[in-house]
Amino acid sequence: MLAIRLQRNGRKALPLYRIVVQEAQRHPLSGRIVAQVGSYNPHTKEINLDKEKVEKYLGNGAQPSTRVIRILTKEGIKMPKWVKTPTEKHANAKHADKLRKNQPKEEAPAEEAAEA
Repeated sequence: MLAIRLQRNGRKALPLYRIVVQEAQRHPLSGRIVAQVGSYNPHTKEINLDKEKVEKYLGNGAQPSTRVIRILTKEGIKMPKWVKTPTEKHANAKHADKLRKNQPKEEAPAEEAAEA
């Protein structure tokens, strides 16, 4: 099975990514890729894609990773029906009742002094 995933390049603290097609069982850094279909620079948000190659491999059943799905949909490439779109993650507070914004508001002591 083929996977479309990001392969990290660049130097320390300045990553650049290649968008590659490779066997799903291989590690992204193994170097054995089927094809390079694009690149992604997270600092400048620059995306270079060969859309024809991407659509070809998607049509042949290559499974994109969640990050690649977001990149491809941002570029306007239509995903096949079997690709699951990633859902947004929402963090839940462990003790929401203890948060300051969820506590009942206390009345100001200045109002009590004005009444007396």
